[in-house]
Amino acid sequence: MQTLQEKASEWSGVDHEDAFAIDQTNLYQKLGLQTFINLSTDFYTRVYEDEEEWFRSIFADSKKEDAIQNQYEFFVQRMGGPPLFSQRRGHPALIGRHRPFDVTHKAAERWLHHMQQALDNATDIDQDSKTRMLNFFRHTAYFLVAGNDLKNQSQGAPPCKHAAIKTAPE
Repeated sequence: MQTLQEKASEWSGVDHEDAFAIDQTNLYQKLGLQTFINLSTDFYTRVYEDEEEWFRSIFADSKKEDAIQNQYEFFVQRMGGPPLFSQRRGHPALIGRHRPFDVTHKAAERWLHHMQQALDNATDIDQDSKTRMLNFFRHTAYFLVAGNDLKNQSQGAPPCKHAAIKTAPE
């Protein structure tokens, strides 16, 4: 049986070493807090204006400002900065926090589409950092898909790769 990390690597096309290349340099020190705030703000502006209603509906129960703050605080913490997210919300526990949502392959790709655009728009992030970040984001998105797959199996439901049900915001 494959681990969630192995599934994430297979489904994302990003091997574990590339996914965690973010740990080889302190991106927080390199880029600074404002860069992460800007990235998350650009990303969520795109998400909340998405042309696909099924995707926008995922975020309908959360305030845009809260989503931005949760994301940039998680990114800062995960990429070498202070534990802002944990201090405010506790352990990130990504699978647990996304458990209420049906995190599908389709939703992961849509999320990644917006993150790629936000990264492309970020002139204050160098190309190497963008590559490291996108590899981490891609692998993590599919880690959440694998966690959702496991949740569906444990509930007796067949895993669904392309359901357009409410999906994960972070």
